Amino acid sequence: MIACLHHRAPTASRERLLLVMLPGVGIEAGDFAEHGLVASLHRGGLAVDVVAARPALDLYLDGTIAAELQHAIVAPAQAEGYARIWFLGISLGGMGALLYASSRAAPVEGVVLLAPFLGTQGTVAEVAAAGGLAAWSPEGSAATDAERRMLLWLQDFVANPPAAPAIYLGYGRDDRFARGHTLLADRLPRDRVVTVDGGHDWDTWAALWQTVLDAQPFAKRGHIGA
Repeated sequence: MIACLHHRAPTASRERLLLVMLPGVGIEAGDFAEHGLVASLHRGGLAVDVVAARPALDLYLDGTIAAELQHAIVAPAQAEGYARIWFLGISLGGMGALLYASSRAAPVEGVVLLAPFLGTQGTVAEVAAAGGLAAWSPEGSAATDAERRMLLWLQDFVANPPAAPAIYLGYGRDDRFARGHTLLADRLPRDRVVTVDGGHDWDTWAALWQTVLDAQPFAKRGHIGA
């Protein structure tokens, strides 16, 4: 149900860190490497191993995405000794990353969201009409079960920020989903939000990813590298 490609870091570290990359609709697991996101991560010698995954769309539709990610990727990684788990989600993959974090199946140290899908246009309009993420209520909402779980978890996250996961948000200013992105951006620390000119495309995501990497998110628990 989840196709995976593994990319080992060029350097090793005693503290093993795994980054799970989740794509949007129509994106293959190999596209992360093809468009340079894996290379830009490893160019600086970061000891971060990568699993580029492509979950079946059905896992989102039937609500089992978090459980399948735990079974297929996270649990085996923990058994191999990975103590630190991060997610990178693009578009629908951003929803997958948030649904996994909200499941609390395993501790997640950080989540990087690039142009995340945060709900249909109708759901995003509901949130905006309510006055923002903090004011939105699921009562009477037309949101799907998955959208509700994600939004309720985000509500609690921004109201009572936990020590983990850290959330980084990046999006193009002309992205067709930018309305939803701004609703989340308004509730995150400014140093965790990056924007660039661009839309919902690989050039924009690659630029955003490099900007996030420049902020050294993986160094939070100490030096990660050679």
